Amino acid sequence: MKTGVANLPLHYGKTPLWLFQRMQRLAREITIFIVSEFSNEEMLKRLSDPFWFQAFGCVLGFDWHSSGLTTTVCGALKEGIKGLERDLGLFVAGGKGKVSRCTPNEIEKFADIASFDPQHLIYASKMSAKVDSAALQDGYQLYHHTFIFTKSGSWGVIQQGMNERNRYARRYHWLSSELKDFVCEPHFGICSDSIEERVLNMVADEAFEARSISTHLSKEKPDKLLIELKKLKNLELPSYHQVLIRDLHPDRLNKIFLKTYEEQPNNFEELLGIPGVGPKTIRAISLISEIIYGASPSFRDPVRFSFAHGGKDGHPYPVNREGYDQSIEILRTAISSSKIGNREKIDAIKRLQGII
Repeated sequence: MKTGVANLPLHYGKTPLWLFQRMQRLAREITIFIVSEFSNEEMLKRLSDPFWFQAFGCVLGFDWHSSGLTTTVCGALKEGIKGLERDLGLFVAGGKGKVSRCTPNEIEKFADIASFDPQHLIYASKMSAKVDSAALQDGYQLYHHTFIFTKSGSWGVIQQGMNERNRYARRYHWLSSELKDFVCEPHFGICSDSIEERVLNMVADEAFEARSISTHLSKEKPDKLLIELKKLKNLELPSYHQVLIRDLHPDRLNKIFLKTYEEQPNNFEELLGIPGVGPKTIRAISLISEIIYGASPSFRDPVRFSFAHGGKDGHPYPVNREGYDQSIEILRTAISSSKIGNREKIDAIKRLQGII
């Protein structure tokens, strides 16, 4: 699974209607061209690449460094190809805020139109959101979830979280084609301007034992877990554990512990998928796993690349220059071959020149 994360400063306000309408038109034409010349799978793959997605947003005319690029580009793409989904074999569901919660219903609606089984897609949508909100606790609250998929069943996710403390947003990309495991090293090509000091990363490879013990503990009677958690609340723990445990209230977790006990999950992915299991549940069980059983989770922020620069003076700087140049060339060709007006076409190419 190819994924990526980008950190972007929070910008507020709405995109002017005149700009958003043009973004829709240009996004539609570029998508039609890439799908026609290559495939819908190729379009899905490129949207999953955080650098290509960033360049795409710049070409559409949005501020390179704004958190609004994510929501606006996804919105422009969704509106731009509306009515063409079946012909393109490419579908866009979800969006920002309340719209994100409509994703399963939208997937089912498209399934009725194109006659395919939506269940694995709905599962992927829900699990990707669960992983980046509960299994990976990095301080960014998800508020945007766009699920993109093809008629053959391949899928990608572009979702974004907000951190009010540092006023940054973090973007998460997913792609199904290389997915091996939802809960072990699911992120690849992660981009972020900063590495968080306090991260609970239960999907790191080194957290394998913690995931196993957590699953085992979730099948224990709630009374046992609550007793252990109350003990931890009274111990002198290292500072990072104080941060993790400070807002855990054992008695309030009784209901969800009873639910995990009744469900008897077979593995960590099943545990994570139980309705009601969220960040506090995972945090509580992981603490017990480490302190009592010595199964330490990972506190590594899964950041690999950086968007340290960006804008019209030649950035964001590509991690893979050859791949980035290829992406730029595809965008340039798509724009040149599109049916949009000559003035808009020239402006888009100029914006593209500015990020090479």
